[in-house]
Amino acid sequence: MKRNKSRVGRVGRASQVLQSHVQNQMSLYLFVVVLFMMGVIFGAVIVNTLSPVQKENLLTYLGHFFRGMAQDSIAEPRVAFQHTLGDHLKTVGLMWILGVSVIGMPLIYVLIFIKGLVIGFTVGFLVNQLSWQGLWFAFLAVVPHNLLVVPALMIVAVGGTAFSMLLARNRLILRRGTIYPQFLSYSIMVTAMVGVLVLASFFEAYVSPVLMRWVIPTV
Repeated sequence: MKRNKSRVGRVGRASQVLQSHVQNQMSLYLFVVVLFMMGVIFGAVIVNTLSPVQKENLLTYLGHFFRGMAQDSIAEPRVAFQHTLGDHLKTVGLMWILGVSVIGMPLIYVLIFIKGLVIGFTVGFLVNQLSWQGLWFAFLAVVPHNLLVVPALMIVAVGGTAFSMLLARNRLILRRGTIYPQFLSYSIMVTAMVGVLVLASFFEAYVSPVLMRWVIPTV
């Protein structure tokens, strides 16, 4: 009973800390969300700039992927989990490094924009080429795990931006003040988001393929 109360207490404190963080950095979150949406829109627009040959080549590749999925011959979930988690850890690790350096702060926004661009292009191409079948496939293949991935990356991006701004103010302008507590808080927050990305990677590797097999488009 005491252990359960302790766990509930920790979850409650973590929730309060996250809520306070979001409220204090609301303007940065709005900026990051708008930047991400711009990436999504830009990615969808790029689909219309592809030549017929490029679209045909991509569609052929998708056809091989769909047939492999229907025959259950795609990568094993364990291997897919390792690759997916590795990609997420590389992204978060890079964002953490950029966040503790003032000059790297703009690159954090580039990563968020690219994430939106990739999602927008993927969904846009599927819908453009496969109509409703592509829409349903994208809804089950792209959206679920990104409901965890995108917010986690946004939280890391805002935390990195806030820490970079604090670092610039304390070290380059005021030349005084301690930043260790803020550095520790930022690192703990990034570690918590890594936990979220582990869950997202597990879902993408083990659950998403099952969902995708329900709505495999015919190419």
